Amino acid sequence: MKIANITKGWVLGLSLSLLTTASWAQRSPKMEAHGTINGANLIVKYNSPFVKGRLIYGGLVPYGKVWRAGADTATRFYTDKEIKVEGKTLPAGAYSVYAIPGETEWTIIFNSKTGQWGINRDGSTTEDPALDVLRVTVKPRKSAAMNESLAYMITNKGLVLAWDNVEVPVSIK
Repeated sequence: MKIANITKGWVLGLSLSLLTTASWAQRSPKMEAHGTINGANLIVKYNSPFVKGRLIYGGLVPYGKVWRAGADTATRFYTDKEIKVEGKTLPAGAYSVYAIPGETEWTIIFNSKTGQWGINRDGSTTEDPALDVLRVTVKPRKSAAMNESLAYMITNKGLVLAWDNVEVPVSIK
């Protein structure tokens, strides 16, 4: 009887511990954005972090440093046809998306390595410049409303990253 009670307590404690660990690990929910531009089917898969009262740009996401453009795994971008991103050709395929935020200008990076965690143990990103397929420069703008969680949207004009009080439009044709 005592062994049964100890075992039940241990199993219950382990179950609660695993449940707590699982919910902590899933802080930034997996999200997807889908759209079609000029016949190309586009998908963005990302983990969406929350502002939670933090300073985002220039704080959590430093200016001038490569960022995984989301949370957890590196953000993934898929196109089934060749497209023009800010006037530059991006072949059909799967890419990781990284960004270098700036106060007045951002660099958006499409990298050929996909499926990796977005940061290394030392906090640096997993972006390997040797595998960059395309880099474009875009201008951020103040968003009309505050976005508590990061969101990607595919519009008829391209891709938009929106988080906090910033939107970053990327032209796609």
